This record gives sequence, structure tokens and C-alpha cells, in this order.
Amino acid sequence: MSATELPARHGEPPAGHAELMDGVYRWQRHIYDLTRKYYLLGRDRLISGLEVPAGGTVLELGCGTGRNIVLAARRYPDARFFGLDISAEMLETATAAIAREGLSGRVTLARGDATDFDAKALFSVERFDRIFVSYSLSMIPGWEKTVSAALAALSPGGSLHVVDFGQQEALPRWFRTLLRGWLGKFHVEPREALRDVLQSESARRGATLRFRTLYRGYAWLAVTKIAI
Repeated sequence: MSATELPARHGEPPAGHAELMDGVYRWQRHIYDLTRKYYLLGRDRLISGLEVPAGGTVLELGCGTGRNIVLAARRYPDARFFGLDISAEMLETATAAIAREGLSGRVTLARGDATDFDAKALFSVERFDRIFVSYSLSMIPGWEKTVSAALAALSPGGSLHVVDFGQQEALPRWFRTLLRGWLGKFHVEPREALRDVLQSESARRGATLRFRTLYRGYAWLAVTKIAI
């Protein structure tokens, strides 16, 4: 299935949140990548750390405009990529970007809820070698369920990679205040409990967790690896 074919997910995305995201990004999607590169820090570091095995499968939850999938697909030319997003508006932009890059044969997109998805129904793939979530958990209601769903969809030896806003703990208070106010305009809320949730889920599944603080706490980067 190519990037231009967007199957409905198992069940329907939550209407309220889907409509909210479509409303937020109906126009923003056209300038999203130009503006976000200045403050969505750590995304390229996440991609370089995926270390996808040859012939591997990679899923991005909250794929947005397709920016990350395009870069990852270029870096790992032997892998197959899959993207899930709740916003039809964002998926329209992602589909066009993937087609422009000539990647439609290697990338499949679907509309769905990252907290409750059926990978087999959406993509005809049950498990993935890598799953990554880039600056999406801070926008997803019930984001903890996304962590659980992602880990459940990994193959043995697979890994979940997350980058998102940290708590800016080593940055000036005025900066934190301004950043939180700005992010709130886009329904973004840094997840204070992210480390605790990842630690708990990792322990429950016998997985290992590597958690890093970037840019004085501006961003957090985490990798959870499932045992073989």
C-alpha cells in the first residue's frame, strides 16, 4: 500500500481531538516545518539513533507533515516506514511530501489514534523493529496509553525512541514561562511524568531504558529497548 492510500484505523479516532488537531493545523501545516525547526530540537539526533536493521520496519506515531519519515527513509534506504496521525490535514501534507521525494513505495500512512491502534488492520504489520514519537506525546490526551501501545507493537529486540519537551529545569524561569505560554497556544503541554512512565513501562516489560536530557532540560530523549 502506498503513501497515497490512507486506510481508516481499527475503530474511529476520537472525534473531538481529531477535529481539534485538524483545526490547529489546517493552515499551520503549510509553514509547520519552516517554523518548528527552530524549537523542536533533538529530532535529527533521534533519527540518527534509530539504527534500523536492514529490511527493518519503522513506525512513527504522530507523523505530522512527514518531515521525520522522509529524513529517516533517506538515512535507512533498506527499511520500510509507516506513519500514523490523527489529523487528516497533516496526513494530506505528509502524503504530498513523501510523493515528492519518490518514497511512496516504501512509506505507508494511516489515520488513527496513537493511544489505541491496530497495526495489523492499518498496515498489515503486527510488530515493528523501531517505533518513534517526536514531539507528539506533549499533544496527545492520555499520552501514557501511547507509550504502552507502542511498546506492545515492538518486535523482540525492537526499540521505542521518544523526543519531546523536557521541563527546562536548567534554563531561566522567564524562558520556561515564555515557552509554556507559547506552547499552550498550540495545545502542547510538556509531560513532567514522561521519565517515570517510561521507567515503569520498561520495568513491567523487562525492557531497558536510556534517558537523556538535552540542551539544559529543553528536551528529553529516551530509548526503550525490548529484550530479545
